[in-house]
Amino acid sequence: MDISVSESTRVLRDNYSGHLAYIADGKPYVIPITYFFDAEDNSIISYTAEGHKIDSMRENDSVSVVVEQIQSMVNWESALIHGTFEELEGITAKQKLHLFTEGVKAIIRRKEHKNPEFINEFSSKSYTRGNPIVYRINILEITGKRREA
Repeated sequence: MDISVSESTRVLRDNYSGHLAYIADGKPYVIPITYFFDAEDNSIISYTAEGHKIDSMRENDSVSVVVEQIQSMVNWESALIHGTFEELEGITAKQKLHLFTEGVKAIIRRKEHKNPEFINEFSSKSYTRGNPIVYRINILEITGKRREA
């Protein structure tokens, strides 16, 4: 069944991993991401390295994100976000990356009762050259579904 925008937003706010869909060479790609929902900007913050995903989103900024909370096959909720990619730079990128790190750590403490200190404890990205590319998905639409037995 459909859930409200506020319920869908709760699913997004209460989690930190989802799947990002983008278009490259006319084909859809879906990959897992770690993210943080920035309620102030109504956006999703994440970061990445140079590569296929970032090149594709720079070329076509229309993206989707799916976030799921699954207790069982008959008890779950999901949120679907349609939005636009925006690469962040300078002080804004640094501020949003800090917000991302602190926000994800708070969710992990609350939900998983773990106390991560560093970003590498919840994100497997490593950077051999250069800094991470910080980006946001500006949310245009959010919908959601729920199934309960």
